[in-house]
Parts: sequence; structure tokens; C-alpha cells
Amino acid sequence: MSKVRSNKIRKSARGQECTVRIQGVCNFNPETTVLAHVGKDRGMSLKCDDSFAVYACSDCHDWIDGRGMVMDEGTRAVYLLDALERTQSLLIEQGLLEVK
Repeated sequence: MSKVRSNKIRKSARGQECTVRIQGVCNFNPETTVLAHVGKDRGMSLKCDDSFAVYACSDCHDWIDGRGMVMDEGTRAVYLLDALERTQSLLIEQGLLEVK
């Protein structure tokens, strides 16, 4: 079980490197990075828990939200799982996500 500090997690995205890093999509610009929700219960105006979110540049965020390059679901899942793992590791290091 995890304890999440949501507001701090959202703010922590500012200035971070993109953890999604989609080839041919990512702009690698930390000035555009936001917290992008990737959990099951997400969509326009619907957000899952912040522990199921990744640091995404503006272009990767557009891709996550379905705007841009289309790819098969298996490849999409690999990118998102890798990004979630990288983001959660950073959040744990920052003390923003506590794993018990």
C-alpha cells in the first residue's frame, strides 16, 4: 500500500525530465513537463490517483491523451509501464510516495 501526497506530486513534475520518452514524439524539454495520469480511471476531467501518473513532456502528454502517433496496445503498454516505474522511483526518492 502507498501513501500519496497528491498536490506535492503534481507540483513535483515542474522541471523534471520526461519519463515517457517515446521515440519520434518526445520533445525532451523539461520546461513542458507535467504530471500525466495513466491509470485505468482517467480521461478528460477524470483523473486516477496521482500514484498512477508519469512525468510527461507536452508532446508525450498529448500522445498519452490520444492526440498524435498511434501505436499498437502492446507497445503503448510497455512505454507507459516503463514511464510509471521511472516516475514512481523518482517520487520515492523525493519522499513523495511512501511504499510500506
